[in-house]
Amino acid sequence: MFRQMKNIDTAFRHIKTFSLFLIVACLTITVYALYASQQTVRMMQQKIYILANGKILEAFASERKENVPVEARDHVRMFHYYFFTLDPDEKVVQANITKALYLADNSAKQQYDALKENAYYVNLISGNISQEISFDSVQVDINNYPFYFKCFAKEKIIRPTTIITRNLVSEGYLRNVERSDNNPHGFLVEKWKILDNHDLKTENRDR
Repeated sequence: MFRQMKNIDTAFRHIKTFSLFLIVACLTITVYALYASQQTVRMMQQKIYILANGKILEAFASERKENVPVEARDHVRMFHYYFFTLDPDEKVVQANITKALYLADNSAKQQYDALKENAYYVNLISGNISQEISFDSVQVDINNYPFYFKCFAKEKIIRPTTIITRNLVSEGYLRNVERSDNNPHGFLVEKWKILDNHDLKTENRDR
């Protein structure tokens, strides 16, 4: 009888040990499954699907701080592109200047007003003159806020008979603002100054 009780007690201990092991294993698997599902959801949230030319492209989202230098330089380029890319068409001039002024503070508006007062845009339209810009480099210091920038570029003024190339160097600061359709990078150009804008060369156009 005592042997039978001992066997029952031993069997109960084995069942208890096995049950505890099974519970721990189930808890471990449950915790891992929850962790893995959260990681999967997080990765899926970082994925962006872009439709381009009828094809779906996959991209990954990243935090703004990782892209600040790239976005800051592109904002500076966009502002200068819209401000200095002009054609002898009043609607084109107005559209590009409007886009540029969305990206900058009153310092850019003052430059525009000064050019307008000197009949720069009127002469451009009446003289069938186009203006283009190409960038040499854009330097942005992201170690101090607001971010100081310096832009090095070339202006090309295309007249009916000549092409004038000008050097363009400007500086200013970038301040963070809310992103919008008119300002996709979420920066604002402040205290913008043109440091140099002298003629480099004049070429005659072939007819």
